[in-house]
Amino acid sequence: MMLRLRVSFPDRPGALGQAARVLGTLGADILQVTVLEREAGRAVDDFTVSWPGTTDAETVRDRLSVIPGMRVEGVWPTREIPGAAPDYDLLRHVAGEPGRALATLVDAMPDLVSAEWAVVMCAERGELTHHSWQAPQVLDETGGLAGVKAADLTPLRPAALSSGGQQLMSLPVPGTGLHLILARNQGPPFHRAELDRAGRVLEIISIIGRIS
Repeated sequence: MMLRLRVSFPDRPGALGQAARVLGTLGADILQVTVLEREAGRAVDDFTVSWPGTTDAETVRDRLSVIPGMRVEGVWPTREIPGAAPDYDLLRHVAGEPGRALATLVDAMPDLVSAEWAVVMCAERGELTHHSWQAPQVLDETGGLAGVKAADLTPLRPAALSSGGQQLMSLPVPGTGLHLILARNQGPPFHRAELDRAGRVLEIISIIGRIS
């Protein structure tokens, strides 16, 4: 199985190696390390790891947490393929079929940020215009989604939201009244680095897909 681990630790020589050694003793094969943040003397990194069988997320948390200053922010399953370039693949598909830009977006964008599903929401019309196969197909009785009111789901700027343990990301689609909303049911809140990456990809797609 593959898991993604988000850890925060003191930004000092050897700290990353300590985490790698602990994961090695648990039988993990580290496939990829993504640096999300380096500031104020701390670092936040995402590890993509593989185990030959199954493992207990709590065991992983407990073992890493014994390292001085190490904080485990999330452990969750991922479909991410280390070394792949899903953002480039997404842009290629949109360029090939710009008329299907939004449908392609909701199908492919979750894999870019280790999310489970995505929808495109039009707050003005009070409806979901596009959704991936795992996503809700309708808004709830309040006009919101996943326990979050519509007004909170459609901010003017990219935002990370939380509701009932579910993590959401909302991105305005440039030049439209639409919002792209992504969700993951496990793991930590979306990091600003993930918001920035998804926002940049969305901006390019809105141009080549001629979304209006």
